[in-house]
Amino acid sequence: VQQDQIEGLTDALGDAGRQVPAARISSAETEAERRDALDRAGAGELEFLFLSPEQLAVEEVRATIAGIAPSLVAVDEAHCVSAWGHHFRPDYFPLGDLLADLGHPRVVAMTATAAPPVRHDIAQRLALHDPVTVVTGFARPNLALAVDRVESPEDQRRRVLELVDAAEGAGIVYCRTRPAAEQYAAALAERGRRTAVYHAGLGHRRREATHEAFLAGELDVIVATSAFGMGIDKPDVRFCVHAQVPESPDTYYQEVGRAGRDGEPATATLVYRPEDLSLGRFFSGGVPKRDDVARVLDAVTAGADDPASVAERSGFGRRKAGRIRNLLTLADEAGRASGGRDRRVDAVVELAEAHRKLERSRVEMMRGYAETDRCRADFLLAYFGEQARRRCGVCDRCREGTAPDPADDEDAAYPVAAQVRHDEFGAGVVTDVEDDR
Repeated sequence: VQQDQIEGLTDALGDAGRQVPAARISSAETEAERRDALDRAGAGELEFLFLSPEQLAVEEVRATIAGIAPSLVAVDEAHCVSAWGHHFRPDYFPLGDLLADLGHPRVVAMTATAAPPVRHDIAQRLALHDPVTVVTGFARPNLALAVDRVESPEDQRRRVLELVDAAEGAGIVYCRTRPAAEQYAAALAERGRRTAVYHAGLGHRRREATHEAFLAGELDVIVATSAFGMGIDKPDVRFCVHAQVPESPDTYYQEVGRAGRDGEPATATLVYRPEDLSLGRFFSGGVPKRDDVARVLDAVTAGADDPASVAERSGFGRRKAGRIRNLLTLADEAGRASGGRDRRVDAVVELAEAHRKLERSRVEMMRGYAETDRCRADFLLAYFGEQARRRCGVCDRCREGTAPDPADDEDAAYPVAAQVRHDEFGAGVVTDVEDDR
């Protein structure tokens, strides 16, 4: 993805064949290559440096970049910063503190999928001062949304293959699991489509070669898990088929948004089997054991203050230790962790349970999307806090004539984006208004 962005910079900013001075620091490079990139950055030879939060957390890397005093830091996929975002990553959580070490440079944070509460959380987590929020709108009028409901795994498999057989141009088939992706890729290859599989279990070189072949038009179809797509910018993807229901409307809209980026008509079809919703519940995030929380808390109390040292002192992997450490921070910020060691442990467990409930509610929102009679674009726009003024006219519900006109929130007691407080759930924001509620 970073290499893709570097090449895009040259296309956009290069003139007369000039190569834009840019480099990346990632796990794909050797230690010597990473060292060379840092040296070039320190010497002022680079205009752009691409790296992940995991790399910025390395003290040597951070010190070198602080010495450069960058004029701008761009945070891509910024919803990963938010603990309430749909792809929360523990290494993104302390990004605000890491950026502060760089001398508080100007920051721009970008994401394609962030409802109002997540936007607010991003600004807080990155410690943005008086930020300007630019929302360009979530509507994709060239994208024809549809849901095909099936009853059995055999029907599901057959329908996915039929949809791809009938589709023209380049496309993506998304699966929830690696085995499913492998099986669909093999089946489509047998049917004569130039197909490759993409998931996190494959080697880096193979994934990179698949990505490049797809961008170059050498492949018709990529069959992938959610590992494929972040940062992908291929303008002429004509169709997106979800072989299994994803875990949230956020993920779904981000993935289908990779189709039709050239503004030409594209299709996005979800092959929906209600039983697949259990996959979303399974992957919706666990609640840590109290003993595990206590071990991380003891590590922090003993002086561990960065992901590596917390992992080392607690004896857990970096990801697990980082997640519990972040929950501790959230509990402290919310004032829920006063009252001693046992109370802090309880507060983390309670917060984790709240996160799990949120993720499960997102799964149920996917059920609502799949089974709604409303215009599907109207349903998704409402989820992101944007009120549709008219039906999209191209989704399956609009074509069938079952979709009512979107509700008008101008006279509603609680219009979209209004701040509210519920007796049971506490503070919140209105994301949708229907005629009767």
